[in-house]
Amino acid sequence: MATLRARPREVEIDLGRTAVIVVDMQNAYAKKGGMLDIGGRSGFDEAKTKPVIEANVRLLPVARAAGVKVIYLQFGYRPDLGDAGGPMSPNRMRHIAVKMISERPEVGDKLIVEGTWGWRIIDELTPEPGDIVVKKTRFSGFAGTDLENVLLGMDVRHLLFTGVATNVCVESTAREAYFREFWPILVEDAMDRTGPDFTRQATIWNFETSLGWVTDTAAVMETLERAQA
Repeated sequence: MATLRARPREVEIDLGRTAVIVVDMQNAYAKKGGMLDIGGRSGFDEAKTKPVIEANVRLLPVARAAGVKVIYLQFGYRPDLGDAGGPMSPNRMRHIAVKMISERPEVGDKLIVEGTWGWRIIDELTPEPGDIVVKKTRFSGFAGTDLENVLLGMDVRHLLFTGVATNVCVESTAREAYFREFWPILVEDAMDRTGPDFTRQATIWNFETSLGWVTDTAAVMETLERAQA
């Protein structure tokens, strides 16, 4: 077991049973000109997204070297939106991508339609051999996917979450992980929010007080490197 500095208190993790869950680090969410940027309501700021990308770039090679699994979640819909839900689906009614596909078809390449620029994982974090990519169509990475089976099949229990958005897909997936008896740990500086900063603060508070743990990239890398020394 390895000791990880975290809030509200340090946590013991088994690196052989640990995975980094990289949530939705796709052009649509993390790049200028992507869906969040052109959608107009998210408060997208390239200046605050860049350090998040850099934190992931630093963390993932160290995780792989320590034998920690790396799992990417990739949000996307088929071009016909057949997997976005039926006419009465709240997901179809509320998701910004579905609305933009209908109202602004000319920006379809910037959204999360499978095969488009927006849907692809950003170049800086291209998955490497041995990494796993789980495709999803809902905010939670567990909804309608094989994520739980993948984790159980590898005997993984401790989950280090990075990616976007802190207050939406990261929180949705990490909450559900907690409910399914996994140990969710948010890597705070390797995540980015959508909307005002109070949304991020609320997510962090929830996990510090009730739903898991919160740490940062430096603490995770320190733990991983110490384990390899």
